Amino acid sequence: MKIYVRERQKVGEGVESPKYRIVAVTGGEIQVEATHFRKFEIEQIAKDVKAEVVFMKPVADEHKKKK
Repeated sequence: MKIYVRERQKVGEGVESPKYRIVAVTGGEIQVEATHFRKFEIEQIAKDVKAEVVFMKPVADEHKKKK
């Protein structure tokens, strides 16, 4: 099982709020109740369900959809 995670886009430096979002889960079934997580929370979930955590790289500005 893999858990794909990315950093939240609207979290600044030094902010105490959870910094990550779970984007997808493959290879198993897991129910997620929250929308934002701390890194240690994701790592604990992965350990308990024997999953690998994949931290996705941020999207470059030129690849972002412009409004």
